[in-house]
Amino acid sequence: MSTQKTSSKGFGVLIGVIVGIIAVIAIPVLVVFFTTVSVITYNIMGINSSNRTVVSDPFGPYLSSPKSMYSYFELPGSITARTRDFPAHYSVRADVIIAYDLDDQTAARELHERQHELRDFLRSYFSGKTAADLAPDREDALKTELREQLNTRFLDTARARMIFFTRLDVVEEL
Repeated sequence: MSTQKTSSKGFGVLIGVIVGIIAVIAIPVLVVFFTTVSVITYNIMGINSSNRTVVSDPFGPYLSSPKSMYSYFELPGSITARTRDFPAHYSVRADVIIAYDLDDQTAARELHERQHELRDFLRSYFSGKTAADLAPDREDALKTELREQLNTRFLDTARARMIFFTRLDVVEEL
């Protein structure tokens, strides 16, 4: 009987040694395997630190990246005009700031020297609009259209990059 107990103990020890060797070998192999699978998955999905996709609000010009640096020209005083609505009458009062490329001295000079013409151009621009055209929900489209018209019909060398309204009031006249 003592022979069977010894051989079963030896068999148990042998199984323990085999399990220990497998654990010592299997754990590092599994770690390497899962690390490799993760790296490959991240690269396929494009989720590595050098290639991140940044989602931004397309309607939020203040959140875009990378941020461009601009200089600003603020037209002194407000532009006042009457819209083309009929029979109702609406008046528009706008304070406009034009952003142009940082340190573009020719743009700064052109905007400053032509500020009286610019005031007349903006007054005509707003006079050609209806109150509905100047509604708050159309402000982004209005800024884009105004920038394009300034760049194609008014400015010679300067280029308006962004338009800001510090005031854009449309009031029905009684």
